[in-house]
Order: sequence, then C-alpha cells, then structure tokens
Amino acid sequence: MPLLSRFTLPPTPPFKRPHDLLYASNELPPAVPLAGLALQHVATALALIAYVLASAKIGGLDSEATRSMVTATILGMAISTFLQSWGGRFGSGTLLVNIPDPLLVVISGTVAAEFGLGGLVLVGIVNGAVALGAGYIVPRLRAVLPPSVAGIVVCVAGISLVAPALTHMSDMDSAGAMNVYDVIIGLVTLGIIMGLSIWGSQRVKLFALLAGLIAGVILAALLGELEGVEQLAHTPVFGLPRLPAPAFNVDPGVLIAVALLALMTQLDTFGCVVLLHKMNDADWRRADMNMVGGGIRANGLGNLLASWLGAYPSATSSANIALTHISRSTSRWIGLAAGLLLALTAFLPQVSLALTLTPTAVIGAVEVYAAAYLIVSGIELIASRAMDSRGIFMVGLSFIAGTGVMFLPSLANLAPESFRFLAENGIIVAGLTAILLNLLFRLGTAQRARLVLDAQKTRAEAAQDIVTFIEAQGAAWNARRDAVRRAALAALEAAEAIQTSPERRIHEVHGSFDEFNLDIELLYSGPALVLQAKPAAGAPALLDVDDQAFEAALDQALSNVSQVLLRHMADKVASGKRGENSYLRLHFDH
Repeated sequence: MPLLSRFTLPPTPPFKRPHDLLYASNELPPAVPLAGLALQHVATALALIAYVLASAKIGGLDSEATRSMVTATILGMAISTFLQSWGGRFGSGTLLVNIPDPLLVVISGTVAAEFGLGGLVLVGIVNGAVALGAGYIVPRLRAVLPPSVAGIVVCVAGISLVAPALTHMSDMDSAGAMNVYDVIIGLVTLGIIMGLSIWGSQRVKLFALLAGLIAGVILAALLGELEGVEQLAHTPVFGLPRLPAPAFNVDPGVLIAVALLALMTQLDTFGCVVLLHKMNDADWRRADMNMVGGGIRANGLGNLLASWLGAYPSATSSANIALTHISRSTSRWIGLAAGLLLALTAFLPQVSLALTLTPTAVIGAVEVYAAAYLIVSGIELIASRAMDSRGIFMVGLSFIAGTGVMFLPSLANLAPESFRFLAENGIIVAGLTAILLNLLFRLGTAQRARLVLDAQKTRAEAAQDIVTFIEAQGAAWNARRDAVRRAALAALEAAEAIQTSPERRIHEVHGSFDEFNLDIELLYSGPALVLQAKPAAGAPALLDVDDQAFEAALDQALSNVSQVLLRHMADKVASGKRGENSYLRLHFDH
C-alpha cells in the first residue's frame, strides 16, 4: 500500500508489541488483508443498524425518512470510526468502530414520533456536546476510574449481551420455544468462527468472522430463513440524506435524559479504549486517560456533526472489539479503511439494506462470542489490581447491583420515575455503583503508610512482617499485582542485604503510592549500605588468603549479589544516612 504509507498518523503512547498480534496498532497491513479486515468490521457494524430500524419503527417513520435516518447514522458512524483510528485530540488512536447506540432506541423513537427527524437533530447535539465535555473531564478522573471500574463495566456489558445473544441465536419466544433452524444456523456460525480463529492459519484467522457470517447466511438461505430480499428491488442504488428542519421545542426532561444516557455511554467507551490499549501493549499497566479522553471526544464530535442530518447517535462497538480479538489485528489503518467504507456505504442504500438483512441467528452467534470475550476481558482488568476487603466489596456489590436489575427488572420500579430509565440498565447501574463505592472506600485510605517493627522479633520474623505490610498496603491502594509482588520480593532481598551485618537492624518501613509511583523505604540502625558494588575476588585469589580475609571476601561477594538483584527488581534504588538512621529506598514505576 505505497499510497497509504505516505500518510503519517498522529503519535500514540509507546507500546510494547504483543507477540501474538498479526498486525499491531501502527503497522500497515498488505492490501488484501487490509480490505478483508475492514470489510468484516463494516459488515459487523452495519448488521447492528437494526437498532436504528427499531427506533424508526417506534417513531412511525415512513420508508423515505427511515432511509434518510439510516444514511445519516452510517455517516456519523464513519466520522467517529475514522477519528478514533486517526488519533490526536479527537480520537483514541485505536481500532474502535462505532455502531448505533443501543441505549437510545426507545427515547430516539419517541422523539421521532413527535417531532420527526428534526427532533433527532437536538438529540444528537445534546448527545455530542455532553460527550465532548466528558472527553475533557474524564482524563482528570484517574483516581475515580481505575482499571477495576473499567473491568466491571466491560464484564457487565458482556453479561448483558448473554440474554439477547441466546435469544437471537435460538429465536426463543416468551414460552421458551426455540426455532430449530435458527439454533442450527447460530451454532454453525459460531462453530466456524471459533474453529478458524483457534486452529486456522494466520491468514485464515483474519477472515474467521467473515467466513462464519457468509456460512451462516448461505445456510439460512438453504433452510428458507433468509427474509426481506425482495426489499432490495424497491431501494434506490444511490441516495443522500435529506436535511431536516431542526425542532428545538423538544421537552427539556427528554433532553436531560439524553444527556445522562450520553454520559453513561462514555463509561462503555472508557472500557473499550482500555481494552484496545491493553491488546496493543504487552507491558500495559494502567488506562491512558489521554487516549480515553480522545476516544470519548471522537464519539462526541461524530455525533455532533451527523446530528444536523437527523442521525441516530452512535457509540463504540464491543462486537467489533471481539472481531479484533479473533483476527489478532489491531492496526489503526484497518479502522481508517473501515471509516471510509462506511462513508461510501452511507450513499449506497442497497448495500446497507442488504447487510441489515443478515439473519438474526447469525448476529446472535457473533453476540455470543462478543459476550464471552467481554466477560473474560473484564475479569482480567479487575484481577490486574491487588484487592483488600474494600476492593472485594466494590467489585462484588457493583456486580450485584448491575446484574440485579437484569435478572429482576422490577427492581427498577423502586427508583423515582425520572431516573427509572437509568435504573433499568445494568451497565449504567454497575458503573455508577463502582464509581460511588470507589470514592467512598477511598475515604480513610492514606496514600502513605508506616510499619514499626517489633525489636523482640527475630530477623526472619521482621522480614516476614515487611512482606505482609507491603502486600496489605498494595491491596489497600489497589496497586497492580505485579508491582506489589516485585516490591515485596525486593524488600525481602533488601532486608537480607541490610542485615548481613550484625551492626544493622531494620526498625521501620515506610510506603507511599500514587497511580504512577510505588515507593518502599527501609530505615535501619548502623552504617548505610554501600550500593557501589566492589569487584569480588576471583576464586584463585580466595585460595591464597587467611580465614578472616576469606570470610570478608565472601560477605562482599554475597552483598554484590543482593545489590544486583535489587537493581533488577526495583526501577530505582537509593541508600544513605538521615540523622541517626540509615535508609534504603526502593522505587517502582506503576
């Protein structure tokens, strides 16, 4: 792709390339894989235009208005998708594809029923403006939005997909009866996607989802389950969205509801950006809030621009993240190509309509894979941090709150009527609960801690107390598990190095933490540990010295070993005197 290679994309944070990726974030795939992967993302996103069609049906729109609404929505999806991959201030710089926002089906349909497409103009403006504002505020909320909160949102989003995915894949009705043909179609589609993504060659894995979709559609046609093809004959080949006259007299209460839903949607965007960042970086440690802010602003700007065409608002797609995981390709160039293809498709109504005719059972199979991937990914994000009882309660109660309104929808009736639309959504309930509990449990949790060692204990017992102290504080601070583990091992090695001399004895340990730094300091009596390792005597030289010199040389060699280990375990090591005490400080980047 010599033409594309001439373009320079805005820089992203440095990533350590995961070995299992076929095409990493900034790598330009060859033409054929690039086109194939972009087409798969476009097909997956357009299959979910069903949300727009459902909203248009609620609003009672005619076929012409519905077509215009679909065209405008696809354009908005194209703009946001392109911005996401482009990066910079208005984009995350990752392969995130936008789809119609499923949270807004009912409220958008209600507005369209009363005001037509003109009412959607104001809905889109409010949605975009709130997202743009959130994009500048969220990066300042690192303490409020740790990876565990993102993990809860992602995991509950996966759980919320389970019921619709199984319903779509089986065509189950309220009585529990299933369509055998749909079950077969869904299982075959899912089986092909899984089989090719697990056992296929690298090139085959790229097209696992597309192969599953095609196989599912062909099987549906053979079983007589493919419907609506005759609509294509009555659909124009080329079409433009019409500019609706904006309706600015929409009820303020409805606009407040749209604003709140837009804000809640950004929790899902936050989780999606974190997932893509984690997939791109083998050395991932924490959410990059600049990337998160750019991703949220891309959503806002895309919706704001498309709103003047009467578009249905869009949001980031978890199903497309699952496709990224299947293909092991996170290249931003795929997202740019997908954005351009979406823009082209917006003006080809027959193409977009044909994709919306994808059998429900096939979409259900994709949703099953997406649900499985999101659940596991959310658990990984949660488990990346050490947790004490506060963290356990924060995660557990958030899950209970979110899944509670899914399993017992009547619980939402306990909320005031003006907030009932929020209480009915498990993702929103879980996310808000996690944020509030995280804020509550941070009260009384100091970012500095101190341990005074009992002078009556043996040196081995004191070393064990130091390890226990670091592990307990790491959990209270919700620090990364690997950083806490390294700090505990390094402190244990430091204690042994300090106490090799009988003159030294550790009597205090200080710890401090913020989201970027973890520091452990050991205070002890006696001379400071000299960190500049002296050359150890060679084996022949040791044979020619007396016993006392041999013992001193051996102690020096052992000290050198400890110092080398400390420098490998900690990112920085410092030693010196402070008043009557000596100190050894261990610093760990977090």
